[in-house]
Amino acid sequence: MTTSFSGAVEAGALAGPQGLATGADGVLVLDAAQRCVFADAVLTHLFDLDTAGINGRLLADIALPGPLLAVLAETANAALAANGVRRASVSMDEGDAPGRPRAFSILAIPGDPTGANRVTLIVTPLTDAPAADGYGQRFHDARTAHLRAEAALFMRDHVLGVVSHDLRGPLNAIHSWGYVLERKVDANDPAAMRALGGIRSGVEQQVKLIEQLIDTTRAETKTLALNREPIALRQLMDGAAAVARASLATQRGIALHVESKLVEEQITGDHERLTQALWLMLAFATEASAVGSTVVLNGRMDGSTFEAVVTFKVCLQNLSSTTLPHVLEAFARVQAAQPREAARIAWVLSLCKRVAEAHGGAFEHDDFMDDTSVALQFRVPASAP
Repeated sequence: MTTSFSGAVEAGALAGPQGLATGADGVLVLDAAQRCVFADAVLTHLFDLDTAGINGRLLADIALPGPLLAVLAETANAALAANGVRRASVSMDEGDAPGRPRAFSILAIPGDPTGANRVTLIVTPLTDAPAADGYGQRFHDARTAHLRAEAALFMRDHVLGVVSHDLRGPLNAIHSWGYVLERKVDANDPAAMRALGGIRSGVEQQVKLIEQLIDTTRAETKTLALNREPIALRQLMDGAAAVARASLATQRGIALHVESKLVEEQITGDHERLTQALWLMLAFATEASAVGSTVVLNGRMDGSTFEAVVTFKVCLQNLSSTTLPHVLEAFARVQAAQPREAARIAWVLSLCKRVAEAHGGAFEHDDFMDDTSVALQFRVPASAP
């Protein structure tokens, strides 16, 4: 086992001496006694752990590789003792973490928005470049597949919501006009009464289908549960950008930059959901950009609000190109290029809107007009609303 330790804070993606960051940051929050307050889904997934078996337990009792536990404990103590950010890295032998990442970069950030004496540990898996065993690419492929699935799920439910809303208006009109006709036609005309009965029956069947199929199906994301935790904003942005590069930007020859003066600032929110939203913004920007161009993610604090803005120059033909690689659904990419109705967002970006609103924030974007510079704007409050 080899370890390195440093109190310096570096800008950019977390990359240690053992390799390159994969972009999937695990988060572990400890109290002063090194008891786990929170562990996110990324960390538990990396080591096949049960979140219920982690929260409330001492760090030393968590089923993580011994060398990693030792460095986590050392880094957490150093950050709390100095009341400052501390950074470390650790690499392990195959026997310490069979089938798992064997190198990690660790960032320890003391403090908590609630004022509690806690430390947030951001654990980033590293992979050699190029990875001798192919782990890095497999990890990126799995991570991208998960993010694509989440984006597709929210897009499906968003489309169902639009369908539900837009169908109810005409159905209500048909229902109302049916009653108007009923008062006008001859009640003794059996053909006319059968026609009115058919209209009412058809409306009732359609409303029942909307309620039983469409509204029930989209209920999965209608109310979005959040796992709130302290989040280091710089690492959140760098992590999402790293995954976006591995997902598509590198293949497209897109330069993806994070421009921000944020260093140690934190907010309280759902780390995984926020990562998904930022990744989707960057992935879409990459899809809609010319090969060899630049996409920029700018993050800043505007008072008590975190604002992330992705800017890029639109190349509409690349959204529907059959020769370029893609990560987003074809029909959604085509729909994004169409004029927006009533200032609705593009379907493909519906996850961004739902995540922002669940945090008490907002999401909006410019119209996607060819050869113009546009912005995707994502805003959430620094603390729970």
